Amino acid sequence: MQKVKVKLRPIVNRLNLPTVLKTAILPGDSIERLFIVTQVGEIFYVGNGEIRTFLDIRPRIIKLGVSGGGYDERGLLGLAFHPEFSYNGLFYLHYSVAGTQGPGAGYDNFKPDPCDPKTLNLTWINRETQYDHIDTVEEWMLQSNGQPQKRRTILNLRRPFSNHNGVNSLNFSPETGRLVLTTGDGGSGYDPFNLSQDDLEIAGKIIEIDVGKNVYINNPPIVTRFNELPTTIQETLTVIAKGVRNIPGISYQMYYNHYIKYVGNVGQDLTESIFSFVPYKPIPVTQLVQASLGNTEPDQEGFINFGWRGWEGALPTSFIRECTNNPNLDEKTIAYYDEAIKTSVRRIQPLTSYYHQDPRPDKFAGTALTGVQSYMGEDIPALTGSVVFTDIAQKEDTQTHARGVLAYTRMRPDCKLNDFSVIEIDYNFGSQSAYFVSLGTNLDQTRLYLAVYDSMQVTDFNQGTVFEIVP
Repeated sequence: MQKVKVKLRPIVNRLNLPTVLKTAILPGDSIERLFIVTQVGEIFYVGNGEIRTFLDIRPRIIKLGVSGGGYDERGLLGLAFHPEFSYNGLFYLHYSVAGTQGPGAGYDNFKPDPCDPKTLNLTWINRETQYDHIDTVEEWMLQSNGQPQKRRTILNLRRPFSNHNGVNSLNFSPETGRLVLTTGDGGSGYDPFNLSQDDLEIAGKIIEIDVGKNVYINNPPIVTRFNELPTTIQETLTVIAKGVRNIPGISYQMYYNHYIKYVGNVGQDLTESIFSFVPYKPIPVTQLVQASLGNTEPDQEGFINFGWRGWEGALPTSFIRECTNNPNLDEKTIAYYDEAIKTSVRRIQPLTSYYHQDPRPDKFAGTALTGVQSYMGEDIPALTGSVVFTDIAQKEDTQTHARGVLAYTRMRPDCKLNDFSVIEIDYNFGSQSAYFVSLGTNLDQTRLYLAVYDSMQVTDFNQGTVFEIVP
């Protein structure tokens, strides 16, 4: 693939950890402004060379970084503006709720033992008490006086572990006009309860929400499964995909009369993967619930399955037993052989993958996928029509300070697995670490924005910078 070199133009610095970057036009305005969401609960917007606070919900956010040495995957994780936001002022938030900290589901840092069937068939029990926290999806409105106000709660989700809650987790589909929620499998490692493949589990799915159906239920129930929801809420939901481990958002690219959907699935031990699909057949939640009541299998022809937990991208899910004297002899053991077989014909193949170990000189060893965005601009011609992605930090023993990675790939005409190319960055980060924590774009996908943080800890404040990626 063609070598590409870009520069980074700083826009805003000294931010808390930025999780979402996207643009919108405020009601009564004509300028498309960049909105920046921080994990701790702030939303800013940039315009006319100044930064202003749009919303501050820090008191609503769960206390972050208290148990993991400052690292945390909870917080304010999603912001989406209604397609008619400039007229109706509606926007949507996804965040982890203050005061909902629980003891967890009991299998932190889980690793299965293929020789012990008990570890392959765990069940999440006592869910009302054995959980980590509660996430919520809410509808807000920017009032005529310029103050945002919450209108309603759409979903309340009980999560088993602290991690894999998604990031940039709310986006509107230009195909259906519906709100799309991308979360994760609930956390720990290796999806201990196999929530991602269970049709009734909310975890590990991509869900479309018809926000046009004005369902007002005071205090919707806190749930983990679709069948726990009132029928009126079930009727607003369809499931696009399952087999999700963790997702940094979804990106839509117009191609002739179709939209290509790009989704990144964060890996476990081996690989990070970007998937693409054009046609798909979502399943209404009411249909999933009825199938379970009748003990039948719903029609899943055309339904998207990324394969997790049986598959990690294009590879059977494996764990590594390290050979300390010779890493070339590391032993990789398939963790869920039976599940890899069962899901092998139902899953879709990734568009591209990159690996946690890669000896090729023009590639890199990755850590975790943090952003996937389509680019349709012409300022960087070599990237036009491509999908750009970021990794939080490449694994290189020679580096004193962490450095994130920017790369790109394209759809192949035959839709088969494609290669990728690292994008060279002309910017001096100096002696600071530079974790690439999120990637964003503007409304017509002609600009790309990159958020960089000096630390992996959410409790290290004011260390974030947002850049525009320029020629």
